[in-house]
Amino acid sequence: MKLELTNGNYEVYERGEVSARPTLLFLHYFAGSSRAWYEVIAQLENSNYCLALDLRGFGASVSFNDAYAVEDYASDVTELAQKLNLTRYILVGHSMGGKVALAVAARQPKELEALLLCAPSPPSPEPMTEAERRRLLSTHGSRAAALETIQKIVAHPLPAPLLERAVEDNLRSGARAWQAWLEQGSRADISGLMKQITVPVKVVVGAADPVISPALLKSALLGQLASSSLEIIADAGHLLPLEVPEKLASFIQTKL
Repeated sequence: MKLELTNGNYEVYERGEVSARPTLLFLHYFAGSSRAWYEVIAQLENSNYCLALDLRGFGASVSFNDAYAVEDYASDVTELAQKLNLTRYILVGHSMGGKVALAVAARQPKELEALLLCAPSPPSPEPMTEAERRRLLSTHGSRAAALETIQKIVAHPLPAPLLERAVEDNLRSGARAWQAWLEQGSRADISGLMKQITVPVKVVVGAADPVISPALLKSALLGQLASSSLEIIADAGHLLPLEVPEKLASFIQTKL
């Protein structure tokens, strides 16, 4: 469905029926879209109401301005939940979407019940080398570079249809949103907000993730939270929703 909010027109993927259970609201990774969650949601939609948002500047969402800070994304998510009258919801955030979810939780919306984070970008600056940052900044819109990036961050090659979808999402990422995350969002330090998070935070990460390692999350995130836990999926890389959707869906289901 299409949804107009203060700062843009947003694409929201909707599956399942509204029920007494909390809504699952999914936030995707940098250069991805709501489509990254299709296989996970397919495992959950029979017993859960699922919404996946194209973050501003990615997928089919269109921004009305050039505001792409982490807090801008957090405002979008908060406004979306209010506009859809979500009285109970859980944020499921992957990578960039995980950092946005942390910023939302720090605002303590009363309707938010928990965070389920998949290889989240930490509240501190991401451990990205400057060489990799320059490569990404200079190759926006390049199919070859998109393929290279995806192949570098997975533990095993993706099935051809999922690989092509991930490449397409990468290529349709807006130039300004792309630049803003690499130059600002990935470098933003929101560690000071972690003490304001009061909901439970459950984290899952791939053992072979070359971007966000289990050790990084233990040191940069879990120690700052009042209630948190970490699970590790063996033989998985960074793109958990595409690499191991069944295991990720099982992780989500057991935390509800």
